[in-house]
Amino acid sequence: MTRLAPAARPATIPAMKAVSLLPLVLVLPALAPAAALPPLARLEAVPFTRVEIADSFWAPRRETNRLVSIPVNFENLEKAKNLSNLCLAALRATNGYEGPVFMDSDVYKALEAAAYTLATHPDPDLERRLDEIIAILAAAQHPDGYLNSYYTVKEPGRRWVNLRDNHELYCAGHLFEAAVAHYQATGKTNFLVIARRLADHIDSVFGPPPKRLGYPGHPEIELALVKLWCVTGERRYFELARFFVENRGRKFFATEHRTPLDRYDGSYWQDDVPIYDHRNIKGHAVRAAYLMSGVSDIVRETGDERLLRMLRRVWRNTIERNQYLTGGIGPSAHNEGFTEDYDLPNLTAYQETCATIALAQWAHRLALLSGEAHYADVVERALYNGVLAGVSKAAGETAT
Repeated sequence: MTRLAPAARPATIPAMKAVSLLPLVLVLPALAPAAALPPLARLEAVPFTRVEIADSFWAPRRETNRLVSIPVNFENLEKAKNLSNLCLAALRATNGYEGPVFMDSDVYKALEAAAYTLATHPDPDLERRLDEIIAILAAAQHPDGYLNSYYTVKEPGRRWVNLRDNHELYCAGHLFEAAVAHYQATGKTNFLVIARRLADHIDSVFGPPPKRLGYPGHPEIELALVKLWCVTGERRYFELARFFVENRGRKFFATEHRTPLDRYDGSYWQDDVPIYDHRNIKGHAVRAAYLMSGVSDIVRETGDERLLRMLRRVWRNTIERNQYLTGGIGPSAHNEGFTEDYDLPNLTAYQETCATIALAQWAHRLALLSGEAHYADVVERALYNGVLAGVSKAAGETAT
């Protein structure tokens, strides 16, 4: 595997009085040049539409997913009122919303999962069901492109007032991912049109002055905007993702919530230091790994060495000091995330399945970016352990 070259050591210093040696010890290491970064491989992933799996291990599990898990997903969206919320939004109702603020995201995740199966197993009934839900989304979308059932039904007129906690950008990101997968699997643009209108709206709100500063409390939209850029060719979407990444750490959430800076600890949201200055994995595990996945996508396009060095630092800290043998990350239930290096208890390990998935997608991006196989090893470890354990073989039970 490729490793960073060690920094050059200072030349031997002749013996002298200790009082004279101290300034030299402090100064000389700073003169050593930064280790050169290896060239980026920028490998291309094989599109999921061109992959067939016919083995005895994964193929049966994928069939269980297609025939059992995905239908159960849609049943649960009905039971939990996720779809009802969107129907209310389509009617412009202002009461009746049920559930937490991120209910829409579950719909988008289900749509994305279903789209992946359509690529290899065309199913007219499933495709029709997806089109019905996409039609609801189109009706729920506002004329300016905004789409979020919580803020349409429960808090109309209060868009973008709580980026830290209320998941508007997070939900939008999952919509973008679902729309891209649907377009790639079916060739249809009905969902992609909705995604583009929402992305255009967000781009009209956030960005360099005179637009607004801001970024998501739960990273996700960054990598999703890059996907949307890749299928549409609209460069504005990439630049918006880049804006969200490069501005993170400006302690915007302290301003948003009127928290004095001397009392603000933004580490839970990875908002404690500028994005370039992170040295370790921190905060909420899923948010952290999603953020680093988005940063990896930005680096792939820009080659930004400062971001790349940060990614490598944080990656090593994650894998060498904060990862379970199963590929799980995030030991603490208190913050669904990280505490301190080597705090990896077995009995109380939180390590959400979604955190392991986030780690795997980050590792996949770094493997493609660098061409280094050790990143792919982490994908494999996570997939065969932490991810696989999240769903029973019969798919009747799940874990998060």
